[in-house]
Amino acid sequence: MKAPAGSDWPAWLAHRAEASGSESLRGYYASLGWDPGQAIADTPLVAVDLETSGLDPRRHAILSIGVLPFTLQGIRLADRRQWLLRPPAGFSGESVAFHHITHGDIEQAADFEAVLPALLDTLAGRLMVVHYHPLERRFLDHATRMRLGETLKCPMIDTMELEARRHRQGWGSRWRALLGRTPTSLRLNDSRARYGLPPYEGHRAVLDALATAELLQAQIQHAYNPSTPLESLWV
Repeated sequence: MKAPAGSDWPAWLAHRAEASGSESLRGYYASLGWDPGQAIADTPLVAVDLETSGLDPRRHAILSIGVLPFTLQGIRLADRRQWLLRPPAGFSGESVAFHHITHGDIEQAADFEAVLPALLDTLAGRLMVVHYHPLERRFLDHATRMRLGETLKCPMIDTMELEARRHRQGWGSRWRALLGRTPTSLRLNDSRARYGLPPYEGHRAVLDALATAELLQAQIQHAYNPSTPLESLWV
């Protein structure tokens, strides 16, 4: 059964809650029983950011995972979680430094399979919010398949996608293209700046998760509204 989009997600989640061979995954999928028409304001959320060594999950690795549960009403920083993952042998030291990870951190890091139960516990019952969902979805699914032989796919709200709907679609964006102007940037800090949010230092998983959570709160307040149904937001 292929992972869907829009209003078909509930059927997928129910299927995986029954079919998964992993107890942790069955419990996780069973916790995601949202109605597509449910308002975003009534939905527990969790911002997720992965720092990776590249863009291809078949050749690159997850270095760290930042997770921050929140709602539209507020963010509790005390609830944040971050895991450092052990990179494969022969991994580039330059990439480690780029993501502010030291060799001492690597020595203490765990394999993805070891942190997966705690990660799923933190994600359970909450709708994932990310900035550029193809990366998080592909890497999480690939890592889970490699360790457990199981798929890990779920609906997500993508703050980059929401910005693209506003600034990369419609006549305004077409006029910009015709005039040869640079397309509106969808980068995380550039998107935040349009709502008056300050820039954060990038490439730190838990800090990027916080930046994403704040961005979604601003997007709902200024471009959508708290009663917006999930099926209009998730991918």
